[in-house]
Amino acid sequence: MTITKNLLDQVKSWRHDFHAHPETGFQEFQTSEKVAQYLRSFGLKVDVGLAGTGVIATLEQGDGPTIGLRADMDALPFTELGNIEHKSKHQGVMHACGHDGHTSILLGAAKILSETRNFKGTVHFVFQPAEENLGGAIKMVEEGLFEKYPMDAIYGLHNWPGLPAGHIGVNPGAMMASLDSFEITLMGKSCHAAMPEKGHDPIVAASQLVLALQTIVSRQVSPLESAVVSITQFNGGEAINIIPEKVTLRGTMRCLHPDVRKMVKARIEQMVQDIPKIFQVDGSIEFFPGYPVTMNHAQQAQYVRETAIEILGADKVHWDIQPTMASEDFACMLESCPGAYFWLGADGSTPSKPLHNAYYDFNDDIIETGVLFWKTLVETQLKP
Repeated sequence: MTITKNLLDQVKSWRHDFHAHPETGFQEFQTSEKVAQYLRSFGLKVDVGLAGTGVIATLEQGDGPTIGLRADMDALPFTELGNIEHKSKHQGVMHACGHDGHTSILLGAAKILSETRNFKGTVHFVFQPAEENLGGAIKMVEEGLFEKYPMDAIYGLHNWPGLPAGHIGVNPGAMMASLDSFEITLMGKSCHAAMPEKGHDPIVAASQLVLALQTIVSRQVSPLESAVVSITQFNGGEAINIIPEKVTLRGTMRCLHPDVRKMVKARIEQMVQDIPKIFQVDGSIEFFPGYPVTMNHAQQAQYVRETAIEILGADKVHWDIQPTMASEDFACMLESCPGAYFWLGADGSTPSKPLHNAYYDFNDDIIETGVLFWKTLVETQLKP
C-alpha cells in the first residue's frame, strides 16, 4: 500500500516550506492561510478563525459517521542550529517538535481522500494552533469545536523519536501526563546577613521546602503510579550581605492519573502552608492549571491498533506502549470527545534528534506512513 510519488513529493515540499517559515502559537497567520488555500484547492469546505488561527476543513461523502483528524501547526520560540536546506528563516523560531510534518501529513491525507472518496460519512480535518503550552486545543473546545462540528471520534498523531520509523505506538489508556505549573511565594523578614537572628530567612525555608516537595513522589505516591514534581526556578535576594524578605519558587507537576493529580496538588498546598511556619515564614501558592492526562478511549485506541496492523503488520505496532511524562493539549479534546492519540516512529538508520532540540528536523521518510494511516483509518471507520 503506497501513495504516488507526485503526492509524496508535494507533501515533502509543503513540509519544507512550513519548516522554513515557522510561527509560534496563535501567530500562525501565514501557516493558517496556506493551509486553508491548499484545502480549498482540494475542493473541501473550509472554515477559519476558530481559536484565532485554527482551520477546519470538511469532506462529506454521503450519510454516515463523522470523525475528526487533528494536526498542530505552531513552532517553538528558539533558534535553529542545524544547517539543513530548509532551515528556519525566522530568527528565534523553529519547528523543533515536528508540527510542520503533522500539518503536511494531514494535508496529504485530505488531498488523497478528496480524490478517492472511498468512504461514507464525514471527515473534519482540524488544524490546531498553539499546542506548545498555550492551550490552543482548550480554546478550540471553548469556542465550540465539537458543537459546530459534531464528531463521533477524533484522532491525533505525533512523530516520536525513540520509536523506529514506520512503527506506531498506542495505549488504550494514558499516553501522556497532565501538566500543571505553580508559583510559590515565601515572605520572611529581611535583615543583615551577619545578624540572621534578627530576621526570618525565606531562603532557608525555601530550601527545606524544595527538599520536602520531592518526598511527595518518593514517599506518598505509590511506586505503581507515576508523578513528577520539579522546582525549576528559585529566585530571591539582591545583595550578597542581605537576607531577603521574599523568595519565589516556580515549578511543574505531572501525573498519569486524575486522582494522583488531585492528591499531589493537595500535598504541595499543605507543605507550602506548613513547612515555612517552622522558620516563621509565610508561604502561599498559586496554581496555573495546564493540560489534563492525555487519556485515550479504549475503543478508539483499538481502532488505531487495527489500522496500524493493516498497513504495517503486527510487528511494527506497539500496543499498550509505556506512557511519557511529557504533556499534550490534545488531552483537552479527548475530554470532550471519544478518540485516541498515537505516536508515529521517527528514528531511521540514524536516530532522530530529540523533540525540542535546536538540531531537530522532521523525518520525511515517515510522511508516507502518516498519510496512509489517515487514509486507511477513514476508509475503515467510514466504510461505504
